[in-house]
Order: sequence, then structure tokens, then C-alpha cells
Amino acid sequence: MTTHDASLEEGLFDFAADDTLAGFRLQRLEVFNWGTFHGRTYVLPLDGRNGLLTGDIGSGKSTMVDAVNTLLVPPGRITFNRAAGGERRERDMRSYVLGHYRSERTVEGSSSKPVALRAVGSYSVILGVFYNQGFEQTVSLAQVLWQRDAQAQPARFYIVADRDLSIREHFSNFGSDMKALRKRLRDLPQVEPIFDSFPQYSAAFRRRLGLKSEQALMLFHQTVSMKAVGNLTEFVREHMLEPFDVQPRIEALLSHFEDLTKAHEAVLRAKDQIARLSRIEEHLQRHHAAVHDQGRLRFARDGLQVYFAKLRADLLEESIKELSIESQGLEDKRVRFGEEERKQHAERDRLRQAIADNGGDRLEKLLAYKDEAETEKARRIERYNRYSAIAKKLDIPEPRNEEQFLNNRALIEQQRDQIEQETGKLQNDLNEQGVAIQTLRREHEGLADELESLAQRRSNIDAVQISMRRRMCDALGIEEERLPFAGELLQIRPGEEEWEGAAERLLRSFGLSLLVPSELYGQVSDWVDGTDLRGRLVYFRVRAEEEVSLDQDLDENSLVNKIEIKPESELSDWLLEQLKRRFDYTCCRTMDEFRRSRRALTRAGQIKGSATRHEKDDRHPIGDRRRYILGWRNDAKIQALQTELNTLEQRIAAEAVEYSRTQQRQRELNERKDQLYILSVVSEYTEINWSVLASRIEDITEEIRELQQSSDVLATLGSQLEGLEHRIKETRARLDKVSADLATVQERLRRANALLVEDQQTVDTAPQSWEEVATVVDEVAPQQPEQKKLTVDNAEKVQQELRSHLQTRIDAVDKQINRLVEQISGQMQDFRREYPSETLELDASVEAGDEFMELLRRLRADDLPRFETRFKTLLNENAIREIANFNAQLSKESGMIKERIEAINKSLESIEYEKDRYIRLEAITGQDPEVRSFQQELRNCTTGSVTGSEDDQYAEAKFALVKAIIDRFRGREGSTDIDRRWTQKVTDVRYWYSFAASERWREDDTEYEHYTDSGGKSGGQKEKLAYTVLAASVAYQFGLEWGEKRSRSFRFVVIDEAFGRGSDESARFGLRLFKELNLQLLIVTPLQKIHIIEPYVSTVGFVYNQDGKSSQLQCLSIEQYRAGREQHGAIDAADVAADTAAVPGRTDLSAEALQ
Repeated sequence: MTTHDASLEEGLFDFAADDTLAGFRLQRLEVFNWGTFHGRTYVLPLDGRNGLLTGDIGSGKSTMVDAVNTLLVPPGRITFNRAAGGERRERDMRSYVLGHYRSERTVEGSSSKPVALRAVGSYSVILGVFYNQGFEQTVSLAQVLWQRDAQAQPARFYIVADRDLSIREHFSNFGSDMKALRKRLRDLPQVEPIFDSFPQYSAAFRRRLGLKSEQALMLFHQTVSMKAVGNLTEFVREHMLEPFDVQPRIEALLSHFEDLTKAHEAVLRAKDQIARLSRIEEHLQRHHAAVHDQGRLRFARDGLQVYFAKLRADLLEESIKELSIESQGLEDKRVRFGEEERKQHAERDRLRQAIADNGGDRLEKLLAYKDEAETEKARRIERYNRYSAIAKKLDIPEPRNEEQFLNNRALIEQQRDQIEQETGKLQNDLNEQGVAIQTLRREHEGLADELESLAQRRSNIDAVQISMRRRMCDALGIEEERLPFAGELLQIRPGEEEWEGAAERLLRSFGLSLLVPSELYGQVSDWVDGTDLRGRLVYFRVRAEEEVSLDQDLDENSLVNKIEIKPESELSDWLLEQLKRRFDYTCCRTMDEFRRSRRALTRAGQIKGSATRHEKDDRHPIGDRRRYILGWRNDAKIQALQTELNTLEQRIAAEAVEYSRTQQRQRELNERKDQLYILSVVSEYTEINWSVLASRIEDITEEIRELQQSSDVLATLGSQLEGLEHRIKETRARLDKVSADLATVQERLRRANALLVEDQQTVDTAPQSWEEVATVVDEVAPQQPEQKKLTVDNAEKVQQELRSHLQTRIDAVDKQINRLVEQISGQMQDFRREYPSETLELDASVEAGDEFMELLRRLRADDLPRFETRFKTLLNENAIREIANFNAQLSKESGMIKERIEAINKSLESIEYEKDRYIRLEAITGQDPEVRSFQQELRNCTTGSVTGSEDDQYAEAKFALVKAIIDRFRGREGSTDIDRRWTQKVTDVRYWYSFAASERWREDDTEYEHYTDSGGKSGGQKEKLAYTVLAASVAYQFGLEWGEKRSRSFRFVVIDEAFGRGSDESARFGLRLFKELNLQLLIVTPLQKIHIIEPYVSTVGFVYNQDGKSSQLQCLSIEQYRAGREQHGAIDAADVAADTAAVPGRTDLSAEALQ
């Protein structure tokens, strides 16, 4: 034996030799109908000493361990078959009460079901008897369980007795009525009233057994499967330190914060009211200014006539003077030119007579004929040239002779007929193209409106339906969120997009249905009935009290499984029930599957509603996102509509180009048609045949020349007459011009006088004085440029321009006023809706502006200062003080953690971890960012670190800090679970520290090794650290009283398979350690390490299950076991147990029962 082993055996804790049975120890464990222990009572006798429970895998060892756990550990904290790595669902209380021992295939063959030893109605009992030798005190714990329903968990009740109870004597022979058993137990002396809940039962037995907290029970449960310390910090937190109850203090904080929140809400309410009313005030001021501007502009506009009448009258008076002088001068010229013309006419008559006397009649006639011929020739040449120019442009031959002219006539008529036909076709094309463009533009406008509507919301519902709901909500004063469309709460699950189009078709009608809560049903139904909806509306009444059945089985390919319901929706259960009832369609990938299914849906959108009715609606493409209405995000729809809008704009542009081309072609044809018409008007060739007249003129000219050459006198008279005719024309021209100018001036003078009278009358009869009008007009009229000086002629135009300018400004002001009235009314309506009590007698109209402004004045002067004062008082005197107290208490508890660690370290110092070394725990201030952030937030709340002042900004900042903490304590919407876990962590001061172990030399207390877990160590080292830390934890949690014979501490520990799996050295270390801690061990392990465990146990319990159905328990004292081994020379410990089965032992079963 090594010195190290000797030192352990000498007793590190200096226990007296007769304190080996100190504290509460398990005397025996009894089970009846528990798991595979069936039909009889099985007893494991320990007599307060260590025991070994062994057997093959699956024999039932863990079933006995779970019986002990069930007696002592809260039901919700037990993991059955823990040492074997069992999951929580692997075994449960029902499986133990019914005795499940194997599984068999169901009738359908698609699954398995457990096979039970016992039927519904049977009952089970587990019982443990604990004894404290020092105080001669017995405590019996029992639980009775029975199965009333095949599917439910068993019913049970709990017994705590200050006496020795047994199943055979006290829990049998009562029939099948549990009431009879309860009555029998109630009548027993020294038995607590029967408990129906574990907490009451636990409190009763913990008080007796010296277990100060429930954490000690959890440590007991943890030791069952303890193998190694993984994370030291977690182990210390969970098993060595008790949590502090911070919930009452958090509740107090929440309670005080409610008052602060109300005060803050009052401040925010007043500030919000002031902000809203200030906006109304601003708009009212702008409205008053606009109304004032409107009045002045209208006054100016209405006074323009008198304003310009006065200005024009002044101009007219000046103009009349100038025109009178000009008129007189022209009249003098007219008289003079008239006298000159009379004299010239007399002279012409004399010359003509002289010419006639000398044979001039024939010459005069020839001259007349020549003039007539030349005039006609000029006319025909002009028509010929025009005809030829048009003909050339139209590629028609020039009409050089009558035959060509007639050919042209036929060609013109032919082309006119062709043009008539082509223009008719072009007009049809234009009509069709125009209709197409208008249709595309209407579609474009609809898409643009829809996009604008979608950009202002997240819903995919059509704008028409959204508008209908908005009208309803505005009329009823209801928030739109309270009346959702079904489609706003449903969408295709991610990964199922291939079924989106088909789902949209099937769910479209339901998705466009409005969901109306029962409390709004009356208002909505009345409004719908009394309103012209200008559309179709379907709505569902959703009853809060309506039972929703969610247990309908769905096929894995059901459309319902591909639909996601909006998280946090209050209507989620109702929607799921509707989807299951109405839209449980199988999504089929093949037509064979489609034909087999009762109700089915294909990706192409074919719907099978029953065995006979089928439907497929391809009026719109199945992938047309413009018609999609499901989902609470509309990004995809906006993108699809924007793409469609761009495509539509391209189509409109292309159609417009084609339309322009058709119009251009039509214009070209019409121009050609007009030119052909001009040619067709020339009906005879003689109308353009000027060559005939040219020959005739030559003949007349020759005859005139001959006559003139025959008489010199006649030539002289002719020359004189020709000169006189020229002078007569000049005089007549001058006279005509002067007469025209005189008429013009006289007309202007007449009009000027008439206008002057009219303007003077306008000024004299105007309701306003010209000076008043002029003052306003000069202010509002734009400055005229120098070059645009007012004259009599442009006065009316300038007046019209100014009137148009003023009317434009008036229209703009009118629109501004209308917008302001609408904004003010809307703001007032919003204010009344938000604050009905304050505006009960106020109307939402501009006329009520003074009443709203009075309310604003009162808020600014009285209400807000009062609310802010109360808020600051509550903030500083209540909330921040409570936070400071809370912080101080947490700091105090943080200090207690260090004190407890020091207490545990005293236990660890007594344990020889390695030769001349011991283990010391260290509490290190944690670096968890959430904890550190929380600590800083607490400090910020209680110090002046934000601003240090008492102004509004400071108070708001402090409130925001406090509110951030309180909101997380309370649980923010959508983050309740996260905040609950955060609160548990940051307010549990155990999480303020991380823990490490320091292995130190006893001689000089220097550190040998430092670690936070057992990573990197060998298996044996990990087990040794686990036993050391576990021993210190048990010593602390069980409150061991070192060396006392009469201790009230709990001394019983179960270790399942740990010693069997570890190394021999670590197993010996652990056994010696627990022995010197004076703890009673129930060791559960296979028999391969019996040679190590044997020196430390007094009883061996052998569990076996020969038929795989019922477990058996054979118990031997260690002496019986050794005697059997020596007598029979058995090698296998199981054989020893079997061979010594007939030896009298402490069990309720005979030796024959083991055969």
C-alpha cells in the first residue's frame, strides 16, 4: 500500500470510528409492479450501508435506480435510464407503471407499439425507508401510481411517514379502489396527510432528511450518471451554488415601472398632442394666410376692368387729340387730290374725242381686244404652270396636247380611287392602333397605380380591395391591422415556390376575404349593408370563442403543409383550421397520382374538387405575379409589376411609332389626294391652252401697228392719251390712299370716343374706388418689362394676360386652401380618433380651429409641465432608486458566491487529490458580454453618466435606459423566449462568474496546474477530478457535519455504472473518498469490477431477466457472496450469485422463485 493510499485510509476528515451510520441512510428499497418487476414485491435491503446492484445489460438495474430517482427527484427533472444515455422520451412513468418490456408490429404493419405486462387499472408502488441511527429516527417515503387511461400519464399520490412502512403490510389487500387505500394510509399513525403534488411532498421529506434545497436533489440525480467534469463552470453553477430568488424583486421593479410608464406615457401623450396640434396650428396659419391672399387676388381680379378702364381712358384722351389733328390734315389732302383728278378727267375726254375724229375707234377696240387676250393668256399660263408643277410632283406627264390631257384625266381618276381605298384601310389601321394604345395606356395607368399603392404598404392584396377596406376603417375609426385580408397572413413556405402559382389560383377567393373579429362584426356588417361598395367584398366572422380543431391528419403532400401562416398572428389557429377544412388538396406531380387522389392540385393549376368536379382556369398565366395576393411582403410582386410596366412602356412606344408611321402615310396620301383634286378641277384642255391666245395676240398687235403707222396725228394723240392715263392712275391712287387713311383715322377716332365714354362710365359706376383697386393690383401684378408699355391697342390684351395670371394664382391658392382644409381636417380627425375624450365636443373642421388652438395653449401652459414634473419625480425617486437597490442586492449576492466558494474550498482542502496536493476552486469575474452589458446598463441607470443634468433630454435618456432593462425583463414582443433566457442569465449572479480549479501544493500553496475543465486529461484523471468535485459538492449541498455521531444530514448517493466504466485506480480513489465522507453508496454496475468494489459494500443485489419479460432480484450479504465464491470456486460472479441463491438472505423471494 502506498503512503498516499494509507493517508486516505487514515481518514482525511477525522471521522470517529462509531460515526459510520451517521445521518439519514437508506434501509431498504421496495417496488411493486414497477417496470419489469412484475406481480410481487421486490426488496433491496441495505441497512444503511453500501450496496452493489448488478446484472446483465437489460436485466432491470436501471429500473431500480429510476425507482429511487422517482422517490426523490421532481418529476419534470428526471431523465429515466440516465446512466445509459437515455433520452427523456425513451422511458416515461407510463411505461414503468404498465411494464413495457418489448415492442411489436401494429396491425397495419407500418409502425410498432409497446407490449405491457400489466393492463390499465393496475397500480404500482415504490417505497424507500430511511433511518438515522444517531437520532433513532425513521422516515418512509412512498408513491402510489395507477393507470386510469391507456394514453394519459399515470395518476399518483405521495406518502411521507415518520415510521417504518412496507408494501406488503400497508399497501396491499385493499381491493381495486384507490380511495380505500388512501383511507387506510390516512388512518395510520405518524403518517403525514396524503400529498397529491410533488412540491408539497418534497418539502415534507426534505425538511425531515436535512435537505435544505431542491438543488441538493438535483445533485443527487446528477451523481447517478456522473463520469467526468466537462465544463467546470457549469458544474459549479448547477450543483455547488444555489440560485437566488430574484423574481420577487423583478416583479417589484415591473410594478414600480408601471407607474413610471404611465407617467411617461402621460408626458409622451401630452408631447404627442402638442406635436399634432402644432402641425394643425402651422397648417391653420398657412390656411389663414392663403385665405387672405385669395381675397386680395380675387379683389384684384374683379377690379381689373375698372383699373384698366381708367388707364385706357387717360391714354384715349391723348390719342383723340392726336387723331383729330391727323384727320384734319388728311381731309385737306383729299380735297386737293380730288380737284386735280377732275381736271385730268376733262383733259382725257378732250384727247379721246380728238382721236375719234382722226379714226381712232378701231384702234381703241383692238387695244381692248389685246388687253383682254393678254389677261386670259396670263391666266391660262398660270393655270398651266400650276398644273404642270403638280403633275411633275405626282409623276404625271405634262399636258402638251389635248390627247395627253385626256389620258391624264383617266390616270387621275384611277389614282384617286386607289387613294380612297388605301386611306380607308389606313383609317381602320389607325383606329385599331389608337384603341390598342389606349388599352395599353389604361393598363399602364392601372399598373402604375397598383405599384404606387404597393409601395405604400407591404400587402399583395389588390389596390381596389385595399381602398375598400380603407374606406371602411376610416368610416368606423378602426385600424386596418384589425381587419386583415386572409391573403395578408398566408404565403408559400420557402422551398415550395414551384406550387406558388397553383396555390394562388386555389386560394385567391379566400385570400381576398376580410377577417372580422366578433367584436367588430356588428359595425362592419352595418357599414357594408349601408354602403355602395362599388365592388365585391367577402368577409368572415372570426369567433374568439369558436373551438378550433387542429388534430386533423394531413398527407405529407397536402397543400396545407406548403402554406406558411404569419408568425404571431392572433388568427393563426383559425386560419390553420380553415386551411385544413377547405384546402386539404394533395399536390400531385403525376396525373396518375392526381386521378387517384380525392382532392388534388397540379402545378399547372388543374384542380380536382371532388370525384366528379374538375377545373382549370387559364384566363391568366399561372406565373403572372400581378395577380398574386398571398404574403406579408410584396417585394416580388413589385418587381414583377415593375418588369411588366417596363415591358408595357416598350410596347406603348412601339405602338406609338407604328401609329405615327401610319399617320404620316395617311397625310402623304391625303396631300396627294388634294393635289389630284386640283388637277381634276381642270375639266377642259382649253382652260390651260395658252398657245392659241398667243397667236391671236400676235395678230391683233400686228393690226394695231399697221393702224398706228398709217397716221402720225393719231400716234401723237395716242401718246398724249397714254401719258395722261398714267397720271390719272397715279392721282387716283393718291386719292384712294388719302381717302382710306382718312376713313381709318376717322374710324379710330370714332372708336376712341366710344371707348372713352365706355371707360369713363365703367370708372364712374364701379363699386370700388379706382385708388383702392390700383393699390392692390399694383401689389399683386407682375412687373411689366419696358418694351411692353401699355397702349390703347394692347390694353385689352394686357388686361386679359393679367387676368389669366391672377386666375392661375387664384386657382393655385384655391388648391392650396383645399389641400390645407383636407390636411387640417385629416389631422383633426386623427387627433379626435387618437384622443376621443379630449375632443368629444370638437368637430374635425377648419371652423373648429380656435377650439383646437385653445387646447394647444392649455397643453403648453399647464398639462405638459405637470406631467413632466411627475415623471421626473417617479423616475428619480422610484425607478432609479429601485434599480439601485436591485443592483446593490445583486452585488451582495455576488459577494455571497465568493463566500460559498470559500466554504467549498475548505472541504476541498481536506481531500488529498494527489500526494501532497489539493484542489482549490476559483471564482473569476465573468467575461460574458450579455452579463457585462447588463451590469453597465445598471450602472448607467444609477449614475449621472449620460448628462448629469435634470433637463428633459436627461430624463428621457434615463427612462430609455430603465425601459430597455424592464422591457427585457417583461419580454419583448417576438423575443419573449430570448428575453426570458436573458433575464434568467443576467440576474442569476452565478453567471457573473466563471470557475476554474487550481491544483496546489500543500507545502507552500503554489500552483501545480490550473484548468477550467478536464479537457486533455486521461480517462482516469477525468474520473478522479469528477469524484473530487462531486464529493465537495455533495458535502456542501448535503451539509455534512464532519465527525458527528448524531448528524441530521442526508448521506445516501447512487452511482450508476461509473465505477464499472472507469479505471481501477480511479474507482478505488472514488470509493475511498466517499467512504471517508461517510456517505452510503448504492453502486450500480456489471460485476466485472466486483474485486474492486467488494471491500466497500455490505450487500449485493443481483438482477436478472431469464425470459426477457419479468425481472427478478436476488440479494446476498457480502459474506454470503464470499462464502459462495469460496465454496463453489466460481469464476463468474453471476455464477456465485446463482449458486448461492438458496442461501437464506434478505429478500422477499424464495430460492425457488429464482429457478
